[in-house]
Amino acid sequence: MPRPTAAQLAYGSATVIFSTLAMLLLSQTRNGAGITVIAVAALALGLLVAMTAPLPGAFHVARRTARRAAAGAQLPSSAGTATARLPRQRTHAGVSSEARVSEHSR
Repeated sequence: MPRPTAAQLAYGSATVIFSTLAMLLLSQTRNGAGITVIAVAALALGLLVAMTAPLPGAFHVARRTARRAAAGAQLPSSAGTATARLPRQRTHAGVSSEARVSEHSR
């Protein structure tokens, strides 16, 4: 499981604080059981918000994929072939790109 980013921690924490205050003020509860239920609900909501916050590179990957798809649609076709030629991918020191995908960064 990847580590949460600073933005995810901030979104989750802010959600917990503000949702706890809002629920306590709206419910006007005074007993311990009500406060406990509200606290647990706020923590669950904060966790949900933190885990669904977008990852830092997700927007750039989606934009790059869309740009490549649009560029692929605009490539002129060759006179004798039905598909356009794509540039050849470089390999890193004789290692295929599929093998490098599974590597971890350090």
